[in-house]
Order: sequence, then structure tokens, then C-alpha cells
Amino acid sequence: MRVAIDTGGTFTDCLFLRGGRIEILKVPSTPGNPAKAIANALKKILEEAPVSARDRGHARRGESASTLDLLCGTTVGTNALLERRGARVALVTTAGFEDVLEIGRQARPSLYDFFVERPEPLVPRKRRFGARERVGADGSVVTRLTPAEVARVVRRVSRSHAGSVALCLLFSFLRPEHERKLALALRRGGFAVSVSHEILPEFREFERTSTTVINAYLTPVMSRYLREIARDAARAAAGKNRTPSSRNARETQVRVRVMQSSGGILSARIAAREPVRTVLSGPAGGVLGAGQVARNAGFQRVISFDMGGTSTDVSLIEGTLRTTNESTISGLPVAVPMLEIHTVGAGGGSIARFDRAGALRVGPESAGAEPGPICYGRGELPTVTDAHLILGRLGGDGLLGGDFRLENARARDYMQRAIRGLRAVRSVEQFAQGILDVVEATMEKAIRVISIERGRDPRDYTLVAFGGAGGLHACSLAASLSIPRVMIPKFPGALSALGILRADVVKDLSQTVLQRVESLHAAKCALRGQFRRIVREGVRQMRREGFVPRRIRVARFLDMRYVGQAYELMVPEGGDFVGGFHGEHQQRYGYADPARPVEVVNVRVRVIGLTETINWPRRKLVDADSRGAITGRRRVYFAGKACDAAVYTREKLQPGNRLRGPAVISEYSATTVVPPGWQTRVDGFENLVMQQG
Repeated sequence: MRVAIDTGGTFTDCLFLRGGRIEILKVPSTPGNPAKAIANALKKILEEAPVSARDRGHARRGESASTLDLLCGTTVGTNALLERRGARVALVTTAGFEDVLEIGRQARPSLYDFFVERPEPLVPRKRRFGARERVGADGSVVTRLTPAEVARVVRRVSRSHAGSVALCLLFSFLRPEHERKLALALRRGGFAVSVSHEILPEFREFERTSTTVINAYLTPVMSRYLREIARDAARAAAGKNRTPSSRNARETQVRVRVMQSSGGILSARIAAREPVRTVLSGPAGGVLGAGQVARNAGFQRVISFDMGGTSTDVSLIEGTLRTTNESTISGLPVAVPMLEIHTVGAGGGSIARFDRAGALRVGPESAGAEPGPICYGRGELPTVTDAHLILGRLGGDGLLGGDFRLENARARDYMQRAIRGLRAVRSVEQFAQGILDVVEATMEKAIRVISIERGRDPRDYTLVAFGGAGGLHACSLAASLSIPRVMIPKFPGALSALGILRADVVKDLSQTVLQRVESLHAAKCALRGQFRRIVREGVRQMRREGFVPRRIRVARFLDMRYVGQAYELMVPEGGDFVGGFHGEHQQRYGYADPARPVEVVNVRVRVIGLTETINWPRRKLVDADSRGAITGRRRVYFAGKACDAAVYTREKLQPGNRLRGPAVISEYSATTVVPPGWQTRVDGFENLVMQQG
């Protein structure tokens, strides 16, 4: 059985295969212990899963009855960074470079703000230790690391009472022998050690040090979390297979894998050792899922719009997924490959408030799962979800097919209290509309960042909206940005889990080379050896994951720049990669200079282990009336005006159905709003495709 789980701020989303069919389940998240929500979901899924005769036969013989593949998207790493709940870390670096982590790039986050505060480093000065050794910029040993120096460093680290160690020596990406000696001694001393030449064998000391420190900071947190998941999954699976005749049966084999920020999955064993690769795990699954459903529907140029309970994630997809190695999380550089995702604090749980000047603000603070929006029964602060309820866009049977009731009267009462004494706000409905206007302005700005600011015209794209709240705002945002169409996929509230379920196993490797390109042919010959070594290592690791050669694919990339530049662009290695670099530079920055010399900074290899393909069936279109899916009518407000809107149950809509706004389309995992003047059709993959006019 394959189960994909995406832990979010308000709900934990599950998608799983049962009898060849994809099914969905959402359970409330448990922010204090995310693994608990996963355990609750697994228990519910496996309780309803039938035990086959084959499994019972295995159980009677005391054999492993079955295999449970558990694929997880997680925000544990991100939350640990945001909330500073990671391990007590010591940093070991080359003597004289202990303050690289604090000096950074000397870049001001706000150029003209004299009072701006930079985030505190994860490792304070007293736990940063210098080792007397030195490797030169050409890879030669300037100062050899002696056994006595190794012993001295281990003693100092031991006295610091650190639980985890980040090891990052100067130019170790060229010559890692000194790092290997120190790592061996520290591991023998009982420390969990993150080593820079294993995590990020690239130049730029600050980014390499920061990434290695973040990895060390998250290692104990992620290891504990993954152990809990594996233990709970094994217990749930064992309970499912236990029968009176299977007392001696071995537990069901459980394989846990985790979504990476780069759009591939990796084993829990590697994720526990390299958790820095999972800090954008959940959003990456959403981008992957959006790209997959869009390709099925025939759309190659897509803006993905994922709105959940606490945040909104947007990304640009043009046939292939775009990755970057220049990201920051909570103000800290992270230089491992990540999908290009822009996140803003605007979700269904975003809290609305008035500032001292009386201006309405929404987010980034969120009510999350605890206490949640007012209408969930515990919260007391107005949120975006409460605003939708007041405006008639939610309600009826509540959420999750009626399992999660909403309290309309309570939401109205508390929102009325919030505007008491404010002359500018005449009604609760006006307050609710203002909340939506403000939060949509934030989300519109986010879409502009990944499209217009990067030379892309939103009018050339399709907006793929998902997440529990994506369909509530999609048409309004598309109209503001002149995006011609909106697509709401099937299971929109769990599309991130779908992306995780269909993801391949991926291993990203890199190496700094800093090689000037004199001629295309000579550069290819020089780089061939570098690629051969990295590919060999990547394939070896993928075979350890259980993949045979015919299920392994390799993609090669180059980080390139003009000589003298301080930033790079990634281009595919094949063909005329120099011409490809000039074209990408023209697209990204608006100019290119083919006469200027270029250089290769890093070589990158992506090794892909192909997992089992999950085909989404295409159904035949029918010429049927959609009115059979109408379950009622409701008073819904659009732009301050009340309209009589039909309420559709999405599960009753058939491929080929068409409908007009105003309408509300309700389903188990999400709600979609069709404003006046918009038309909707259901395609063969059961997506909702909406256009204006």
C-alpha cells in the first residue's frame, strides 16, 4: 500500500491507493507533535483497508504480510528554523574563520532602515571553534591537521555540551581529507556530525557554512520525528494484519520516504542525515502535483497557486520544474537545490486586525490548527476563513463532507466585536470583504514576483489553484492579473500529497570547478571527467535505494556566469550550453553579451530513480445537464453585492458538464467559488477549467 501524507498548518492531507483507486483523507493537524496527526490518519486508513487472503496466509506462516510505502511531505524542518527549536550546535571551522557565519555577505536586508535587525546566528560565538589547519585555494595543504589538533578540537566540542556538530573547513570541497579526519574523531566521540563536503561541496564559505549549520541544527529534530513516524506506521500496520491465527507474524514492512525541497523523494535514512534538503518539503509536493495535472490537461505554462491554512505558495512552471540554489529560510541562506517557490503569510487562518492608524492588516500571523478560525469553535480572532463564511462562500454542511462543522453565528458575533467603534466599517459583510481584498493584494503581489518581475507575462499562463482555500480566490486573482484561465484539479485540498505520491526518488550532487570556457569542445572534454565521477557516485547511491540500472535516469547541469560576475545561472549540459547560457541570461535579465567570456562555476547531476507510475484515467465527456449536481442555493456576496448562487456538489459533476457563475462548488477537500461572469467546464480528467466571459 502506498500512502502520501502532507502535514500542513491546519489539516494533514493524505492520498493513498486502495484497490487501484486514489482516495483522500484529511485530519486535523497536531502542531505540538506532527507525527501524531500522521499516526491518526494511518490508523483510520488501515482500519478500513481489507486484509487479503494472501496477507492472511503470510501471517499464518509468520512471514511479513505486506509492504507499506509511506511518503511524507513535512514542515517540521521549516517550523524548527522559524521557531528556533533545533539542536544545540557547535561549529568547527578553519582557525581564523569562526565568524564567517556572523559576518555573512554584509548585505542589508533593508537598505535605508537604520534599525533593521538581522537574525541571530544558529551557533553563538562561544560554540564556534577553529581548527589549526589550512587548505589553499588550489587544493594544496598549507597547514597539515595533526592528531594532537584533532584531539584538542574534540575536547573543546565535548566541553561545549553540544548535541550536534557542523564541520566546515576552508576549501574542503577541493581537498576533504582534513574534514574526514575530524568527522571520524567527532563521531567516535558520540556526536551527530554534518560535514560540508558531504552536504554541499561548493565554494562560497558563508553559504556552505550556513547550509551545513542548518543541517546540524535540524538533524536531531528530524531524526526523532522520522523515528516516531516509522514506529507509529509499523504499529498501525501490525494492528491491521493481526488475526487470531497470526500471533507470531512478523510486522508489516514499512518504508518511509520524505519529500525534498527539489521535487524528489529520498529515504528516511538520508533525510535524517541531511534534513536541510527537506525544509520546503510540503510546498514542493504541491508544485510537483500542479505540474503533473496541468500536463495531463494539456497546459505547459502554468502558475501554481497553493493556498492552505497558514500560507500561500506560488511557482512558475514551464514544461519542467525550475530549481534554485539561492534560497533563504527565516533570513538564513540555504544553498541546496530547491524548487523556485515564493511563499507569503496569507492563508485561510491568517488573522485580520486593525493597526494603530486604523488600517486593516491580514497576516502573516495565523490561527493555525490551534485555536483555528473563530468558526472552528475555539478561535476568537477574525480570519480569512471566517470572512468567507460571513460572505456565504462556506457553510451548509461544513467541511470534510460534513465531518467538520462551522459555527456561523459564533463567527459573526466575534467579527462584530472586532469592528465595534469603527465608523469606517458599516457591517460585518463589509469587514469580511475588506479582509479578502487585503489578503488577495498580498497574493497578487506574490504572483507578480515570480512572473512579471522575471520577465514572464501572466497572460500566457494558466493559474492552477489548489489547497483548501485556493479555489476561493483563484478567479479573483486571475481577473486582477489578466490570467486567461483557471484550473482547479481533482482533489485540490490534497494536491501536494498527490505530487508526493507520484514523485520519483531523486539525489542531487554537485561540485565546484571554476573553469573558464575557451571553446565549447575543449570545455566539454574537460568537464567529462568531473561528470563521470559524480554520476558514478549518484548511481551507486541510487542502487543502494534498491533501483536497478534500467530504472535510473541521469540529468546533467552547469552553473555558468560571465567572467567577473558574482551570480550564476543553471543550464542543461548537453548541446551548445554556452549559447543556452546567453539565451537564459537574456530571458532573466533582459540582456546578453555573446562576445564576453563565460565560465563554468559548478557541475550538477540529478540522479532519478523511477518509481511506479500512477496513471490518472481520462474519462469520456458526456453531454449532460449539470443541474443534477445542484444541492441548493445560497446568498453569496461578490464585491459587496449579494447574489443568489447555486451550490454544486463536485462529486456529482461529470466530465463534459458546464455551469455559469455565480456558483459555489463544494467537495470533501476544498471549496471553489465561481464569480458572476465566469464559466466552468469539467474536462476528461475531472478538472474544473474556468474562464471569464
